[in-house]
Amino acid sequence: QKEDWPMHKLECSAMCTFGQNWNPSETVRLTARILSKQKTHPERTQSEKLLAVKEFESHLDKLDNEKREMIQNDIAALHHFYSKNLEYPDNAALVVLFAQVNCNGFTIEDEELSHLGSAIFPDVALMNHSCCPNVIVTYRGTLAEVRAVKEIEPGEEVFTSYIDLLYPTEDRNDRLRDSYFFNCDCRECITREKDKEKLEIRNLNVPPSAATVWDMIKYAKNVIEEFRRAKHYKYILYLLFIGFLDFFIPPTELLEICELSLDKMGAVFEDSNVYMLHMMYQAMGVCLYMQDWEGALSYGQKIIRPYSKHYPSYSLNVASMWLKLGRLYMTLDNRKAGVKALKKAIAIMEVAHGKDHPYISEIKKELEDH
Repeated sequence: QKEDWPMHKLECSAMCTFGQNWNPSETVRLTARILSKQKTHPERTQSEKLLAVKEFESHLDKLDNEKREMIQNDIAALHHFYSKNLEYPDNAALVVLFAQVNCNGFTIEDEELSHLGSAIFPDVALMNHSCCPNVIVTYRGTLAEVRAVKEIEPGEEVFTSYIDLLYPTEDRNDRLRDSYFFNCDCRECITREKDKEKLEIRNLNVPPSAATVWDMIKYAKNVIEEFRRAKHYKYILYLLFIGFLDFFIPPTELLEICELSLDKMGAVFEDSNVYMLHMMYQAMGVCLYMQDWEGALSYGQKIIRPYSKHYPSYSLNVASMWLKLGRLYMTLDNRKAGVKALKKAIAIMEVAHGKDHPYISEIKKELEDH
């Protein structure tokens, strides 16, 4: 608290005043800190050597009514929770700032990809997106680190990924258009070479019709969108590693929803189909929350091989799944399988995080302790 006091003093008195009703979103808290920092440090900060926050792209002209309404709700929350401790620009300037934060913010996650928070790294935000990225962004405390995962020739552009790369081309571009207002023209999006495997259909005596497949894809997309919207509006809060549950939906009922969706999709899709994997991942998270280690392990075992095939090399998603599996095996006294899984996680993380990262030291200590 003492170390963070220049920023924490923004919130401390309000936290005490509001008590359990203190609940601004991460975006609101981040924006409040940006405003405070801009007031106390009008000059460029260490993280703005190449690009200042004020120079961020806002895509203001592309915002639909729903996005504009969400920004106005965030502005109202900013005034509500920070009224005594913050100087505000006018509403138009706040709209621009929130739009800039929404387009340029980073999600901070731990080694298992559990959600920790949101941040702004202006210089890192200069990198463009590709679905075949040549770098990965990881975090060490409040520092963002960028590491190459492929050979990068002099003069070649550095690309990161803005989105989860599990999904087929159409889904990825839907997400990019919705959040960042562009279509990707990387090699993966042009060739669509992984789409067939990602959308693998079950090998049945009577193959499903194209209409049946398309209807199931629409159903799967709707389910995924409902889960995503639920997270955004905090109807379902972040769980142990995927983010779920405000007890409006009991965990057993949530698991049943996942299982019913898997049964329905499984009549058409193979287990390696990305929509099946998405729902298995949700189910695994609920099992972890309920401390159903065997249930979580059974889902993780079905997920890991297709993940390794669908994701790029050195994917943090694959590393985190090996890590979860390793810890589950250790918990269930299967040391041999646990060691193997943890070593696979370490091999990826040493590239993505660097060999001296604290996360890797922690995992190696887990291996020694077992």
